[in-house]
Amino acid sequence: MKDISNLVLGLKPALLMMVVQIAFAGVNVLYKLVVNDGMSLRVVIAYRFIFATCFIAPLALIVERKKRAKMSWLALFQSFLCGLFGGALAQNFYLEAVSLTSATFASAMANLIPAITFILAVSFGLERLNLRTRAGKAKILGTLTCIGGAMVLTFFKGVEINVGIVNLLHHPKGSQAHAGSGGKTALGALCALASGISYALWLIVQAKMSERYPSHYSSTALMSLWATLISVVFALCLEKDRSQWRLGWNIRLLTVAYSGIVVSGVMVAVISWCIHMRGPLFASVFSPLMLFFVALATCTMLNEKLHLGSILGAVLIVCGLYVVLWGKSKEMKKMNQLVPSQSPRDEESHILDIMVRSPAENKSNYNSNNDTHDNAANVAREIEFSSQNNGPDHQEQVTHN
Repeated sequence: MKDISNLVLGLKPALLMMVVQIAFAGVNVLYKLVVNDGMSLRVVIAYRFIFATCFIAPLALIVERKKRAKMSWLALFQSFLCGLFGGALAQNFYLEAVSLTSATFASAMANLIPAITFILAVSFGLERLNLRTRAGKAKILGTLTCIGGAMVLTFFKGVEINVGIVNLLHHPKGSQAHAGSGGKTALGALCALASGISYALWLIVQAKMSERYPSHYSSTALMSLWATLISVVFALCLEKDRSQWRLGWNIRLLTVAYSGIVVSGVMVAVISWCIHMRGPLFASVFSPLMLFFVALATCTMLNEKLHLGSILGAVLIVCGLYVVLWGKSKEMKKMNQLVPSQSPRDEESHILDIMVRSPAENKSNYNSNNDTHDNAANVAREIEFSSQNNGPDHQEQVTHN
């Protein structure tokens, strides 16, 4: 029973990250539905972070009221960077790429996030290449396999498989063929790349912030607050139609509530916890899984066609994830084995320090109080006898410690 409990605890970060990707896939489906309804995506992003802040802020005040870490100016600045990179910039750049090219193109570019995060994590010293170890090679191979599988899922079609169950899209408004000019495609590629870099930077900053401010709900609330301020200002400046801000009991309210409360609220807190436990690369390598869940959702609910390439790409993604997780597990086991080996030496260092200080303290007591003369003399003789038996090796160990 204890082994099963340990296994579940070990798989908890991986299972939670899979739940995160399923939630993100649901947002993409809702985005398609709300665009079909004619709502501005900039307004959706602004409302998303408004709902996220209103949900996560009271939760953070209640859950972490007694164990909240002390806020510093550096942690506050890091929360601003999280809201800027992981919230406003990443979302707006991504949706701009979608408008300039296509959702397929932007999703394909988004799969560069694991590679970008890996490069940045190595640059900031949060990850090590370790090319000479099997774990290091596994992380590199697994990351490349995930990216390759995502590209196959996106670009390779193959035989068409029709598994449509229900079609939720009706009368798409303004559906466009995204075969734009070369200039728009290039600009869209830059926006998608900027979105990936922003998301990767958020993972790095979040890892640093988790070290100084490990209160995950509070850090998520601060991030959502900063993202709300930036996104609202950005939407007000670019969206001139004030009717876009009106919400009713329809798909618009469902989209902003779900994306704000579930995704930007609960899921971001889950990602922050996973980053704190396993590092930024572990969190980012699950990003390609979203393509698999999106393909599954769109072909069953939006009547889109499933192709052989989607299945092959999904298999490659899962295989790549297993390879990366194997490499990370090997590194975690090695780190856990190294920590206990240092404790006996630390205890010996503390004991030696006490033994060396004891003669001086007893000598002082001997000079101040004649009643302790016998005890001090006995301790002094004991220390002298011990030092003679240990010789130079004992003195060298004391100096080293």
